[in-house]
Amino acid sequence: MPYPTEHKQQTRERIVVCARQLFNRRGFSEVSIDEIMDMAGLTRGGFYNHFETKSDLYVETLVDFAMQRESCAKNSEHYGPEVARQIFEKYVSRQHLENLDDHCPLMSLSSDVARAGPKVRAAYQRVLEALASVFESNVNAINTLSARQQGLAIAATCVGAMVLSRTVDDPELADEICEAARAFGADAIGWPEANNLRSNL
Repeated sequence: MPYPTEHKQQTRERIVVCARQLFNRRGFSEVSIDEIMDMAGLTRGGFYNHFETKSDLYVETLVDFAMQRESCAKNSEHYGPEVARQIFEKYVSRQHLENLDDHCPLMSLSSDVARAGPKVRAAYQRVLEALASVFESNVNAINTLSARQQGLAIAATCVGAMVLSRTVDDPELADEICEAARAFGADAIGWPEANNLRSNL
C-alpha cells in the first residue's frame, strides 16, 4: 500500500532539515548522503525518491530557509526601525553564532556556494535578498542611501561579522567583532540608543 502524499512530503521535509543542520556544521563536501539519511532515520535508497543529487538537496535547503524568512517578514504584525534593530541584534549575537544547526546559511555556506553551480548560487542569493528586504522594509532612508542600499549594507554587516566571528579562534575577538558590528550598525542607521548598544554575549 503506497504512503499518502502527506507522508512523502513530511519525509522530504525531514531530510531537508537534517541536511541543513549537517551542511551548517561541516559544509557541503564533508557531508554524505548516507549521513543525511541516517540522521533522518531513513535508508540511502529512499533519498532518490525525493532528490536526484546531493546538490539538488543543497538547493532545497537554501530555498526552504529563504521561504521561512520571507514568510516571517510577510506575516509580521510589526514594522519599523525598532523591528529592524531587534533582528539585527539577534543576528549578530553569541546565541546565533553558537546555534550551529539552525543558523543562517549565509554565514556558514558562503565558501561552498562560491564554488557551486548556478542553481545553488541563485538559491543562496534568494536567502540574501530575503534578509536584505527585511531591513529595507523597516528602515528609513538616510543621507544619500536609499532604503535598498541600506538593506543590503545592513545584511552585509550582519553576515560579514558572523563569518569573521565564526572563523577566528579567539572567543574574545569574536565577541569584539559582534559588538563592534552591532554598535556600528546602530550608529550608522541612527537607531535609538545607538551609543549604548551592548551585545548579549
